Amino acid sequence: MEILDGKVLVWLESAQFVKAKPGVFVLYDKNFEVIYIDESENLQNKFAKYVNTNFENDPCKQKTHTYQRTFVENPKERKRQLLEDYKKKHGKMPSCNADID
Repeated sequence: MEILDGKVLVWLESAQFVKAKPGVFVLYDKNFEVIYIDESENLQNKFAKYVNTNFENDPCKQKTHTYQRTFVENPKERKRQLLEDYKKKHGKMPSCNADID
């Protein structure tokens, strides 16, 4: 299930080459199930932290296999919209976003 327009990318192969722009991203597990939706004012910094630590202390996000990302002017609003749409469609939040349900 692809949430964002654009292709699904393999996590470690391309996550380290993301530009330093604001955007939203969706993390998928090996079964292409959405596990996490988030945003950042600087995707390059956020992804570098994730790649360098392999989601240290976050077993939920350690299941990441692939991802999608898109650059947007207002990432907080876009994230809110994506989570709202996901919850409407599935009746719950993605597993790693469950704490904000």
